Amino acid sequence: MSRPVFGDLAGQQRVIDTLCAEVDRGNPTHAWLVTGPPGSGRTTAARAFAAALQCTTSPAGCGECENCKLVLASSHPDVSFVSTDKFEYQIADVRHLITRAQESASTGRWRIIIIEDADRMSERSTNVLLKAIEEPPARMIWILCAPSPADVLVTIRSRCRAVNLSVPSTADVADLLVRRDGLDPQQALFAARVSQSHIGVARLLARDEQARIQREKVVTLPLRTTTLPQAMAAAAEISKLATERAENITGTDLQKKTEQLRHANGLGPEETIPPGLRGQFKALEEDAKRFARRASFDALDRTLTDLTTFFRDVLSLQLGTGIELINEHLREKLEAYSQGQSKEKSLAQLDAINQTRSRLAANVNQLMALEALMTRLLPNPGRR
Repeated sequence: MSRPVFGDLAGQQRVIDTLCAEVDRGNPTHAWLVTGPPGSGRTTAARAFAAALQCTTSPAGCGECENCKLVLASSHPDVSFVSTDKFEYQIADVRHLITRAQESASTGRWRIIIIEDADRMSERSTNVLLKAIEEPPARMIWILCAPSPADVLVTIRSRCRAVNLSVPSTADVADLLVRRDGLDPQQALFAARVSQSHIGVARLLARDEQARIQREKVVTLPLRTTTLPQAMAAAAEISKLATERAENITGTDLQKKTEQLRHANGLGPEETIPPGLRGQFKALEEDAKRFARRASFDALDRTLTDLTTFFRDVLSLQLGTGIELINEHLREKLEAYSQGQSKEKSLAQLDAINQTRSRLAANVNQLMALEALMTRLLPNPGRR
């Protein structure tokens, strides 16, 4: 049976079958934990599941009825999509969700709340949510999304039915990009491979030449960084790019929200903010700062993930695995690099990148962490 709402899930037939069976049963489990690696389609799966649950046709999940269209557009009054621009949810955010969960469905069959990044809940926030998940109102469904079950407290995990998405194949992601976005097959396949099957990143790389150029600069950094001064310059460049990207995103978002708040309070663009409203505008600025920190971290983490692919390819060549390289277009340069150092050195370089990602997540000084990393990534003395 065709279920168009699940059409954007690449290579996840097992999960689709599980969710469809639950929809058809008519009495779905009240709490779900959807896990899978970044780019596998966690939110896409949750959205499709919610649309199928609200669908009024048979088989459910037509993608054409009013309920399906509203859910897929994130506009259905009974389906809430929750995410955070901060490093973690605040307790006040969770209490607001619990209040929302008590509301009865207005037009749909179910009241559904989808938490897109449940891994960003602190232990205190999760404990506040626990009772609401244990004792939900009638016809209320929670769908939590996280990279892995381990990212959610066991008390929540044990009360949810789990579905785990796998990393889709390169071919599946490329097929989705061609079918859904009308992209050139060759470009789609390249993007799927270098993104390591991360659907969102693959789509960006396939459509945005500037994104491809920026990734190429990052991946080829080891080829251009052979001295200590070059390593320091590379660290500063990575840090600057991440900061600028975060500031651009944050500035646009803050301006938009500030304009909306002014309009809601009847204030003109140049009109002075009354004392009674200054607290609201100050709160917007504080949220923007938190958003900037997260955006900077996310940009850096993606950069280091791209950098990892260079050394993974080098190690693959050294081990003679025979598998297709992530950066197949750089094969000759990768082969030359791999012949100039030991497998142990390549493993140490990969370990250095992973350690740096963990340190940045722990909020260490960004530039210092990157300088230390680029120093450890330098080739062996006398290699060139």
